[in-house]
Amino acid sequence: QACCDVDTIPIKLSKMKLSSPRTFGDCWLGCEIWDQLGLAKFWSERIDTARSSLKYSKVLKLLTVNRLIKPCSEFYIHHHWFDQTAMAALLDCDYEVASKDRLYRCLDRIVPYKDELCKYLADQWQMMFNLEYDVLLYDITSTYFEGLCKQNPKARFGHSKDRRTDCRQVLVALVVTPEGFPINYEVLAGNTAEKTTLTGLIDKIENMYGKARRVWLMDRGIPTEQSLAVMRETGIDYLVGTPRKLLDELQNKLIDKDWQQVNGSVRVKHLETDGECFVLACSKSRMAKERAMRKRKLCKYLDGLAKLKKNYRDRDRFMQRLGVLQSEAGGCRYCIDLKLPAQGNRVINFDFSFNHKKYQQMIYRDGIYFLRTNQIGKEAVELWQQYMLQCNVEKAFKDMKSDLGIRPVYHHKEERVDAHIFVAFLSYCLQATLRHKLRQSASGLTAQAVLETLCRIQMLDVTFETQDNRVLLMQRYTEPELEHKLVLSHLQMELPLQKPPKIYNNKAGK
Repeated sequence: QACCDVDTIPIKLSKMKLSSPRTFGDCWLGCEIWDQLGLAKFWSERIDTARSSLKYSKVLKLLTVNRLIKPCSEFYIHHHWFDQTAMAALLDCDYEVASKDRLYRCLDRIVPYKDELCKYLADQWQMMFNLEYDVLLYDITSTYFEGLCKQNPKARFGHSKDRRTDCRQVLVALVVTPEGFPINYEVLAGNTAEKTTLTGLIDKIENMYGKARRVWLMDRGIPTEQSLAVMRETGIDYLVGTPRKLLDELQNKLIDKDWQQVNGSVRVKHLETDGECFVLACSKSRMAKERAMRKRKLCKYLDGLAKLKKNYRDRDRFMQRLGVLQSEAGGCRYCIDLKLPAQGNRVINFDFSFNHKKYQQMIYRDGIYFLRTNQIGKEAVELWQQYMLQCNVEKAFKDMKSDLGIRPVYHHKEERVDAHIFVAFLSYCLQATLRHKLRQSASGLTAQAVLETLCRIQMLDVTFETQDNRVLLMQRYTEPELEHKLVLSHLQMELPLQKPPKIYNNKAGK
C-alpha cells in the first residue's frame, strides 16, 4: 500500500529511473483557465451523475484542453494523446477518463446547455475584465464534412467559404464582442441563405441579454433592406458593408463632400440622407492588393489562351478548356475580347485581344468600399474605425478553423456534429480568455505562442528502490526556465506545488 508525505528514507541511487516523459505546462495552463472561469462547477452541476464513478465534467475538460492544444479525434485522444500528456495527473484520474466510449458519451450530454453556458461565460467575463456588450460583431462561416453524412439533415451542399464545393457542410453563425469574446453561436444547415439568419439571432440575443442600445457590425452579405428597416424601426443600431451598386445612386451627392484622412493609407467621406449615414472609404493598400490579384489572374488567363490557340484543334475540347480558363479568371475575363472559332469540328481563326477601356472601368473602383449605418451624427473617421472591428470576428473564425481544428468534421450524426462544434467553441472561449490576459500585460504574445512555450515544461516519473526493497515514486515537472517564468509573470500565475512522493511495497503494487 502507498503512503504519502515521505521525508527521509534510505534509497539505492543506482536504481534511480526516469520514465514516462509527457507534456505538462500547456495542459496545466488550459486546465487553469478552465478553473478560473468556474467551468468545473458549472459542468459538474449539469452532467455529473451519482451513478457514474467518473465525473463527466473531467471528461469534457480533457476534450476541451485537447482541442486548445492539439486538436484531434476522440479516437486519437484515447490511443495516443492522453498518454503523451500529464492530463491524468492534472485531472487526478486514471486512463478511464480517456476511454473511447466515455468520450463519446460525454459529447452526447453537453449540447442542451449551450445557451446557458454562453450566458454564464458572458457574466464571468464581465466580472473578470469589466467587459461591455454594447457593440456586437456578427458573421457566418462554413465547415465541411469528410463523408456523405446522408443521415444529418443539416449537412447540405452550399456556398463553401472553405472552397470545398465537393463536400457537404454546415454553417456556423457567430456573435462576438470587439475584444473577440464569443457570446453565442448557431449551427445552421449548409444551404441556409445568410440573409435569413439575422432577425432570429437578434431576437435570441435580446431574449438572453435583454434589450439594449447595441450596435451590430456585419458584412454586406448578411442584412437585407427589409431587416435593416426593421432594425431602424425597433431602435437597433447597425453598421454594415454595402454593395457598390448603391454607390452609383449616391455618387453625385458624394462628389461635393470632402475627404478626411484616417491614416497614410485610408481616407473617407460621408453623407447623411433619409435617416442613414453612408461612408465611402478608399484604401491604397486594399487597392494595391486587389490590383495585384487581378493582374495575377489576368496573366494566367492570357497565358492559358495563348496555349489554347497553339495546342488545341478539336473544337469540343477547345470549348471545354476555354470554359475552365474563364471560370478561373473570374471577372478578369471581361477585359479580353475573344474571336471564337466558327462552328465545325476544327478550331480555325481563334484570336483574342486586350480591351483597355474595359480594364480601366474595372480598376476604377479598386480599393473602394461603402458602409451604411443609422448612427446619425458620428464622424466618418469614427464610423470607419468602428467597422474595422469586424476583423475580430474573422479572426475568431480563423482561430477556430486553424488553431482549434473545427474543420473538417468527421462525425456524421447531427448531435455529434453539434457537440464537436460546441467543444471547439469551448476551446475558443479558453483561448479568448488567455488572449485577453496577455493583452493586458504582454500584448506582443499570442495565446498559441504561450502554449507552445509552456509545453516544454514536462512531467516525469522518478522512481527509486529503497533499501528495504520498496519503490519510491515521485511525479515531477521540470523546473521552469527564464522564458517560462516571464510568461507566468505576465499571466500572474504560479505553477502548482510538486506532488508529494509515494512509496509502494513492491513494483507490482505500483
